[in-house]
Amino acid sequence: MIPDMVWVPGGEFSMGLSAETSGSVCSVDVASDAQPVHRVHVAGFWIDSTEVTNAAFAKFIAATHYVTVAERTPKPEDLPGVPPELLKAGGLVFRPPAEAVALTDPTAWWTYVPGANWRHPEGPASSIENRQNYPVVQIAYEDAAAYAAWAGKRLPTEAEWERAARGKRADELYPWGNELVPGGHWQANIFQGHFPYQNTAADGFAGLAPVASFSPNSFGLYDVSGNVWEWCSDWYRPDTYAREVQRAEATGGIVASPKGPAEAESMDPSEPGIKKRVQRGGSFLCTDQYCSRYMTGSRGRGAIDTSSNHVGFRCVKDADAPPAESKVTAHF
Repeated sequence: MIPDMVWVPGGEFSMGLSAETSGSVCSVDVASDAQPVHRVHVAGFWIDSTEVTNAAFAKFIAATHYVTVAERTPKPEDLPGVPPELLKAGGLVFRPPAEAVALTDPTAWWTYVPGANWRHPEGPASSIENRQNYPVVQIAYEDAAAYAAWAGKRLPTEAEWERAARGKRADELYPWGNELVPGGHWQANIFQGHFPYQNTAADGFAGLAPVASFSPNSFGLYDVSGNVWEWCSDWYRPDTYAREVQRAEATGGIVASPKGPAEAESMDPSEPGIKKRVQRGGSFLCTDQYCSRYMTGSRGRGAIDTSSNHVGFRCVKDADAPPAESKVTAHF
């Protein structure tokens, strides 16, 4: 056994999210880039049972003196046209508006805050002093990859992440089943109320929650729905699945250990020219009014040089051999 990690057996599963299934519970389109649903095979691997915490990330910083992207002053050549006095290290912070706003303009609730970083997630006045068991945030992709390498691990592929998140409930909407609030009990840290200005915190948390605040999925993973988005190693394209299925036709239709498109192929039609990596799991800001990507088969994405107070990560580790009790390949 590997401390704080769980074993995910190799096998096949149905990856993606159908418009019919998601549309039955959410009026927002979250399935357009998660289709077609297709069969995928991945080899077994270890995965962190929780999102990487502030305490764990602090050990990495102490050992390496690494400086995160949010702590580095932006270079003028990277942000042409921006006045020098505005080139300050920082990150994006969610700040709810005072009243209802149109959901077409995220700048109504996202603000670039100088001095926001993993030590000060909401800005210079905030602290992680009493949040050691909270997921580390304000983490750009480069930061997550650096931590993973230091820990002797790596970031999961999108297929590995979904396989682990689905657990043994492979064909259900959420890691715990098909009902969002079974028996009236919230199963994840997401947004309740009127997004983005009024969060009723019906799940017990208006913002981030400590890791493992909710029950784990059937593989023993916590917070694979909500809390913070998690970086995956794949470059993002909205048509990735269709392309993979087409390439797999010659091998019986099974997509084997996909790793996503090449960097040069990465694209997001909503922000042309910005390279993005896949993010999974949704966050404490996800809601069916705007973003219900806490559904297991849904996808997210983020610019690789951007950090915010609702994005973190977890790591995976390859195994030379599976644990003795998990040697049988599973098919879900």
